[in-house]
Amino acid sequence: MTEGEAAPAAANEQGSRNLAMRVIAALVLAPVAIALAYMGGVAWSLLVTLAAAGLFAEWLVVTGLGRELRILVPGVIALLLAGLCLMAGRIDAALIVLAVGAVVVALTSGARRNWAIAGLLYAAAAEIASVLLRLDTAEGFAALMFVLLIVWVTDIGGYFAGRSIGGPKLWVRVSPKKTWAGAVGGFVASLLVAAGFAAFEIGSTGPLLVLGAVLSVVSQLGDLFESAVKRRFGVKDSSHIIPGHGGLLDRLDGFVAAVIVAAIFGFLRGGADGVGRGLMVW
Repeated sequence: MTEGEAAPAAANEQGSRNLAMRVIAALVLAPVAIALAYMGGVAWSLLVTLAAAGLFAEWLVVTGLGRELRILVPGVIALLLAGLCLMAGRIDAALIVLAVGAVVVALTSGARRNWAIAGLLYAAAAEIASVLLRLDTAEGFAALMFVLLIVWVTDIGGYFAGRSIGGPKLWVRVSPKKTWAGAVGGFVASLLVAAGFAAFEIGSTGPLLVLGAVLSVVSQLGDLFESAVKRRFGVKDSSHIIPGHGGLLDRLDGFVAAVIVAAIFGFLRGGADGVGRGLMVW
């Protein structure tokens, strides 16, 4: 085998190992997430709170602030306390705690204040949206599973369509590996999920298809946003905590964007205690 032939072979082998790790990680993590989502209440809120703290910590690492304990500690404390408030049903108290945390982070973060605050707001929005979406006892689990499945199949459909079809790149400067074929593949997969929910009468066909399409696009934009932030600071992965996926930011970027948009939409239609109904019932 020549040197020119060895390089593609090594790349294919590395790609196969990476795919295997991604599949194994998904088979372990997805059932855990679904089980805790089904349980709801404290179990789901605790998972979301810990994930939010991890997102903030990784954001600081990506932006070069990971070793600044004067920023990390108050931000994480604010997210943990907000999680406790959400578990107690005190959304107002959670917002106050997070506001205080944002002020402390702003006062201690110096020249990169905007990046530090953005990271805390990013994690806090994901935390609140994820809890509020599941809070609805009637439709919360269905709404949360709808968002999760849309994000998952968008990622999976995009991955396989991109690898098998290839073609023009989506946005080379931000994410060199993403293609238009992958974006369309993920989009089509999301419509199939929405159609599946409608087939089982978990919502109306038309609205679910529109929601699935919107959330798929938002999920992909969330992925691109995280890639843009990493590229801005010259970082490849936010961490290596999840085999084959990188860090929490790498794995949850699409979900964060999608769940925030879904929660906003559900809140506008159903109020704070009916976010799930507002999203799913038409």
